[in-house]
Amino acid sequence: MTDLLVWPILLPLLASLLALVFPRRGDWIGGMASLAVLISAAWLVHSVWDNGVIAVALGGWQPGLGIALRADGLSSVLLLMVAIVALTIGIYATRYFDNAVVRARFWPLWLLLLAALNALLLSGDVFNLYVTLELVGLTAVALGALGGSRDAIVAALRYLTIGLLGSMAFLAGVVVLYAAYGTLDMVALASVVEDRPATWVALMLMTLGLLVKSALFPMHFWLPPAHANAPAPVSAALSALVVKVAFYLVLRLWLDVFTVALHPATAWMLGLLGAVAVLWGSYRALRAPRLKLLAAYSTVAQLGYLFLFLPLLAGLPDGPAREAAFGAVVLFALTHGFAKSALFLGAGVIQQRAGHDRIEELGGTARALPVTTFVLALSGIALIGLPPSGTFLAKWQLLAAAVETGQWVWIPVVAVGSLLAGAYVFRVLGHAFAPGDRDGSALAAGREELPALALALVATVVLGLAAGGLWGFLDFAAMSPGGAR
Repeated sequence: MTDLLVWPILLPLLASLLALVFPRRGDWIGGMASLAVLISAAWLVHSVWDNGVIAVALGGWQPGLGIALRADGLSSVLLLMVAIVALTIGIYATRYFDNAVVRARFWPLWLLLLAALNALLLSGDVFNLYVTLELVGLTAVALGALGGSRDAIVAALRYLTIGLLGSMAFLAGVVVLYAAYGTLDMVALASVVEDRPATWVALMLMTLGLLVKSALFPMHFWLPPAHANAPAPVSAALSALVVKVAFYLVLRLWLDVFTVALHPATAWMLGLLGAVAVLWGSYRALRAPRLKLLAAYSTVAQLGYLFLFLPLLAGLPDGPAREAAFGAVVLFALTHGFAKSALFLGAGVIQQRAGHDRIEELGGTARALPVTTFVLALSGIALIGLPPSGTFLAKWQLLAAAVETGQWVWIPVVAVGSLLAGAYVFRVLGHAFAPGDRDGSALAAGREELPALALALVATVVLGLAAGGLWGFLDFAAMSPGGAR
């Protein structure tokens, strides 16, 4: 059973090598590998549901000496999201890249990114978290530069520089932890970490590095140009997956390793930064001239909502209310991942067919590309937080937790952020449905619209209807050091 932890990492890694050796077969290699990863991720979720936490020490070394892999409810469900999004983006990419040279470069990097993401989610010690986080960042930078334009390369280099600074801060925190406690295994650390200065320094450094990686305001400045200028499949992955795993690490470290050293003021500080991100990101999305830039600033805002949950989790005692809040933040992350990837893929279809993604010039798009316009509408429903999307349930639980803990300040933030999201979504749809000079022959539909549609339906329908099962699967007790389901 422990082999299940190896396959989601090994399969895309081997496929990346094959795609490098046989570049003309990249589509087939990437597609088959992505499907195999999805099957292995689904089987891992099933095994975690049946047996609880699954752990393995590679090479027979004990945790703390070798590479430890570990899967619980949180990591396995995010692994499944990564697999689904990666498969649909891969299908989309087979039609998106018409340049053989760019396509030959895309698949090895894309599969390496998938392997790094899976390895990060399954890593059981903080040094391996650093290594995999660095691999994710480097492959994401290389993929972001595939567009080849000057703006894309400049944005990728900025992303690389800022990402390296974040990685250095995270690594410094790892060093402090090892010097203080003599182990890097997260389960072992959770049992020995104490509320003392060394722990505070490690927490500060690691959190700072992850805030840079997750682009939380005011460290978000690298994200909009990087996401907006990358090829559409890459933009979808950056927004849906890459920045999301940085927040996953914040959640994992705060709730697993540093619980005894956390203070309400620290959580409130991140909550305030999240609140500013919600408002600032939504405002900039409303003023964005291009569809992909709008989606990028929307990512800044949606990530802010995730950080609003941290002071709520810190203020809730163990029990059903805290379990519900934890389930809500995971549901929000999943919904955003599917919705934002769908939005970027839809924007990519429009950009390729129309030759641009300028919002003011989208007139006639609804008539010429009805499926893509429907994708934009469904994604908008999830971003606003309207029923039946998973975001609606997550925001409802966020408001309930704010009332439960007396943290009323977050309620107007959620209300204003939702109104601004509605404004920029309806701004896009208003221009898309406006009369234009395009017709069906000028922007003929194609099968690359279907992956975006599938992702949008998952965000707005599937996650909303399956939220009860997700809550039960995650069971907040799984975040305890001993692990449960």
